[in-house]
Amino acid sequence: MTKMFRLTIVLVLTMLISSVVVSGSPNLPVKYGMRGENVQIVQKMLADAGFYTEAVDGVFGGKTLQAIKSFQRSSGLIPDGIVGSETFSYLSRAEAPASRYERSLTMSASAYTAYDSGNSHYTYRGSLLRKGLAAVDPAVIPLGTRLYIPGYGYAIADDVGSSIKGNKIDLAFDSRDEALQFGRQIITVYLVE
Repeated sequence: MTKMFRLTIVLVLTMLISSVVVSGSPNLPVKYGMRGENVQIVQKMLADAGFYTEAVDGVFGGKTLQAIKSFQRSSGLIPDGIVGSETFSYLSRAEAPASRYERSLTMSASAYTAYDSGNSHYTYRGSLLRKGLAAVDPAVIPLGTRLYIPGYGYAIADDVGSSIKGNKIDLAFDSRDEALQFGRQIITVYLVE
């Protein structure tokens, strides 16, 4: 075969492989202010990588922007908040956080909701109380730390509680039924890098 023919075959194969890898990916770039399915894809990938605990609603707002910049910083990318081809490529191969945790703690876990008597609808850090947030003792787990809890998923240490001291954690749920079903358990909490 001639060099030109081999080069053509390599180029065609590269284009075919690229189209297979990119299928199911959003139209890039995905930026602040956008809405729709492309944003949902990015939000889901960020959630799977442990950087996003908000609703996957397809609205690229401030929380999505913060999650993208945090992911970009942790990946050594320029934190511009835009999901272009390089950021998308890194997101596509992001590991699950439980496989790259900083340390793990065995903790006594309980569950709570905004609907429990005496609870506020907002966390200590000002977030609307919902699943994906946790109350911790800041002396054990600093506020803002990303967590992974098997059987619960990803969470952010975002709240404190008067009875949450030492190796205790209170996991937020969206409904009272979910919280009651969880009850109290001894769990492993992974602090994600």
